[in-house]
Amino acid sequence: MKTNIGVFFGGRSTEHEISVISANQAMHAINREKFDVTPIYITKQGKWYTGEALFDVANYRDTKSLLEKCQEVYMRPVFGDYNVYKTRKPTFGSAVECSLDVVIPVLHGSNGEDGTFEGILDSIGIPYAGCGVLASANGMDKITMKMILQACDIPVVDYVWFTDKQWAKQKSEIIERIEQKIGYPVIVKPANLGSSVGIGRAVDREQLTERIDDARHYSARIIVEHMVEQLQEINCSVLGDCDDYIMSVLEEPIKSGEILSYEDKYMGGSKGAKGMQASQKRIPADLPADETARIQFLAGETFRVLSCHGVSRVDVIVDRTSREIFVNEINTIPGSLSFYLWEASGISFDKLMERLVSLALKRKRDQSTKTVSYDQNIFSLGGGVKGGTKGKLGCK
Repeated sequence: MKTNIGVFFGGRSTEHEISVISANQAMHAINREKFDVTPIYITKQGKWYTGEALFDVANYRDTKSLLEKCQEVYMRPVFGDYNVYKTRKPTFGSAVECSLDVVIPVLHGSNGEDGTFEGILDSIGIPYAGCGVLASANGMDKITMKMILQACDIPVVDYVWFTDKQWAKQKSEIIERIEQKIGYPVIVKPANLGSSVGIGRAVDREQLTERIDDARHYSARIIVEHMVEQLQEINCSVLGDCDDYIMSVLEEPIKSGEILSYEDKYMGGSKGAKGMQASQKRIPADLPADETARIQFLAGETFRVLSCHGVSRVDVIVDRTSREIFVNEINTIPGSLSFYLWEASGISFDKLMERLVSLALKRKRDQSTKTVSYDQNIFSLGGGVKGGTKGKLGCK
């Protein structure tokens, strides 16, 4: 029997549509002679559906009609139960829609790329490709990510962070801290979103206030970063696990304005969204050999110190004037799974998907060698619990 890959996508995220595009690209790239593929679409309301209609991205233009052709499903948070169940149990026949062998999450943004969904998969115990809970959470949150990178001597730009509640109560103090530590111009970002959503440039107090008020709509945690004015953006993908990984060739995205926008990334100058591979870019990036090597090294180090797994994309900033290099962020589930960078590096999309499956199964084997509980039952030993009296349970 062929390995059945469950591809999860959509989700309760501002990057929902991009997830649909990325997942469809990935599903069509999987070698169907070697693997079966089960699409699991998570709606913006959080419901799960599966069905053949999910393989055609054109069907998502009319979500209501699409879902009428699909089966609503769920999985139980029971360790070892890899079954996908029908929400409406049939009068006759099995309630099981199918059984999965491995999962590939292609969920961009919050409630999917941030460790939330990965925690569900860990509870079930099913092998899955991509970062675990810790790496996903740290990679998604730009604040904790920069803290970890700084502690590991990986260069990042100066920044100030705060919460939306702090902004409401300490606006003047926060503005003063930003101006003293960073100065203008700055970039304001929601701490845990991607795809350039909620991001804006500010050159004075008025713009700073406007940009922060906008970012508050998307996240409770906000980060304000020094803006490198003469910047060159370079991306590098990393594939493997934190102990054994390889880096792709580099790309230089081409932006239409001061900031690489949502449209630059996903619309590619066309009327229809086509995913990250549609954006304008130079591959490989036109850089000196020593800078290329340095960026690849920093990308690999970022992947390593965050304990990443699967395929990620690390975005860096190069100061065109000083040629200083800073790590900007990591995308633990990158748009289009960065397949175009791996194709340029000599790994075809179908082989990339095979590697992700192999990595998922390898991690499951490695995890099975670790002790997570003891067979001994302390309650069978008699008496109470450590420091308690007989017949009472308590902690000390």
